[in-house]
Amino acid sequence: MLSDKVKSHTRTAYNNIAEAIPNFVRRKEQNYLIAEIAKTFAGSYSKERRIVVCQAGTGTGKSLAYCLGALPLALAQGKKICISTATVALQEQLVNKDLPLLMRHSGLNFKFGLVKGRQRYVCLSKLELLAGEAGGEQQALFESKPADGDIKILQRLYKAYFEGQWDGEVDSVPEPVPEYLWQQIASDKHSCNRNLPAHRQCPFHKSRENLDSWDVLIINHSLLMADLELGGGVILPDPDSMYYVLDEAHHLPQVARDFSAASSQLKGSIDALNKLEKLAHKLAQELATDKAAIIAGDLSETIAAQTSGIGHLQSFCDNNLQLFNNEDQRHRFVGGVLPDALVTLAENLKKASAEAIKHLNKLQQMLMEAIKDGDLKSHKAEPLVAETGYALQRLEGQYATWLMLAKPVPERGAPQARWIDKLDAKRDDFMICASPIEIGFLLDELLWSKAAGVALMSATLMALGSFEHYRHQVGLRSDDGTRFINLPSPFNYQENATLVIPKMALEPSDDGFGDLLNKVIPELLDEQQASLVLFTSYRQMEAVAESLRRFKRLPVLVQGEAPRQDLIDQHKQRIDAGKPSILFGTSSFSEGMDLPGDYLTNLIITRLPFSVPTSPVDQAHAEYVQSKGGNPFLQLTVPDAAKKLVQACGRLLRNEQDYGTITILDRRLVSKRYGSSLLESLPPYRRHIEY
Repeated sequence: MLSDKVKSHTRTAYNNIAEAIPNFVRRKEQNYLIAEIAKTFAGSYSKERRIVVCQAGTGTGKSLAYCLGALPLALAQGKKICISTATVALQEQLVNKDLPLLMRHSGLNFKFGLVKGRQRYVCLSKLELLAGEAGGEQQALFESKPADGDIKILQRLYKAYFEGQWDGEVDSVPEPVPEYLWQQIASDKHSCNRNLPAHRQCPFHKSRENLDSWDVLIINHSLLMADLELGGGVILPDPDSMYYVLDEAHHLPQVARDFSAASSQLKGSIDALNKLEKLAHKLAQELATDKAAIIAGDLSETIAAQTSGIGHLQSFCDNNLQLFNNEDQRHRFVGGVLPDALVTLAENLKKASAEAIKHLNKLQQMLMEAIKDGDLKSHKAEPLVAETGYALQRLEGQYATWLMLAKPVPERGAPQARWIDKLDAKRDDFMICASPIEIGFLLDELLWSKAAGVALMSATLMALGSFEHYRHQVGLRSDDGTRFINLPSPFNYQENATLVIPKMALEPSDDGFGDLLNKVIPELLDEQQASLVLFTSYRQMEAVAESLRRFKRLPVLVQGEAPRQDLIDQHKQRIDAGKPSILFGTSSFSEGMDLPGDYLTNLIITRLPFSVPTSPVDQAHAEYVQSKGGNPFLQLTVPDAAKKLVQACGRLLRNEQDYGTITILDRRLVSKRYGSSLLESLPPYRRHIEY
């Protein structure tokens, strides 16, 4: 139960902020949310299941509400708050605006900081090795032979760090670094050892020095999953010592599913094992003990077993090329069922890779002891430490793949999606992949059952007026003590926005729909100052943009032709100068695009955001629903489209003074049976439907 002291601190903090901020609006929805989060975390509703799921409309003031709902209680109990987001933009808002404001004016005494994953930081030891003169040790660390330009980039980064011009974080690199190159120099748990002098002052460890003193930790959903997968309390504090606030929680199911997937290239894996074979001999030679030689020999045996098994997988693919004779060059195993021969191979590879990890870990421990005892000089030790860390990472990635492939198809519950992609790169290769379809059970096991309390927050958690779809996605139930709250936005939708569904001659499935857009969209842009047009297809967006530029001479700012922020800046500059401006974008512009006031008054949505199940995971999920007698379109596609449509329409009104028109050019809203459900899921805009 909430103590009177905590209640008093919460009220005082809220009143202090209300008095300090000019024109602060006290909203009943915000007050209610503060109270519900505090009571849920305090165990007022359930002592076993302190979880609240809240859909709070735009303008509710969610971030202030969950901070004030959780922080006074957490401070009183000696617990921490972990705020997890899906986007960098929200993290920056919390770190640079919301939490500093709360600290200045609330009267609450707390510390906060942004926690990033280890791979967001450079490993100075690796950077120094790879930026040096090319040699055998350097070549062993690279996945493939580096280009001259790669070495020069690394040399400039090394110089920038030691001249104090760079802090070692990927988000602040002084020049663009290709993803494959960053992976070569990023910190990792195996080779980054604080006991070694060269690693004690590395950017990652320096970033962790203040973590224990922070009361509020800001992270992203991927880092959350990384910690939970390790059992919790490894990267972050223990789950039972923290209240979690998962903002932008509608992204959590997809992030969790992606994080739990695994894949391995066949020829790439064999190359990595060949490098590991050389490393095993090198370690045995440098450690120069009988024990090291025996372990290295055992490791060589497991490498041979893995190489043989992967070779058999390669033969299966080479002998069945007809399976990949399709547009995607992909073969998905129906129902996740592998041929018996592949199941046996996966079992053997899982065992062999697990043994290899065990042997390499022993050699790594011996290496660290030799360094600690002074038996190995640093100029020899550092390359070995880095190379061993790389090898362990690769082995663990392979093990994760074989582990997932070897799991039996469950008699109950969703199977895994399993597939093989044929790759056309510098040389032919195959990528073997596995992913869970549903991850609710995983979140229940890793987080819901362990955390001191969890609040899941978003403006779009409900689909078709219900939490049921989301509840199933994340593994929560209506009868397990979890609280579900729907708080409407304080905006006056009836007065401020009009939803228009014009009479269109064709539906989006018609071949002539693109030509119709070329005719209709210019009419909707005429005499409008600030427009955003959302598409579901890059190809269609580019075709319409080209047509408008060529035949209508309209200045269109198109996603992909410049960085997103540059497009937004250009758009705002045109509006500020009294000129009309038109933004074209796809799904990523449907969320997180903040154009308040006069920067957006005319929103056009070309078609309903139905996702075509082109990914093998989505295809497998639809297949599973159908096998259970369900309707994948109604159970998966329509609820997903409903949430995306709400997000897209939400671009128009960003504060209580905003106004404008939303036009949806998809007649299926009125011509199909499911259309009425999609319409009802939208806010109560003033409607104008042409019949």
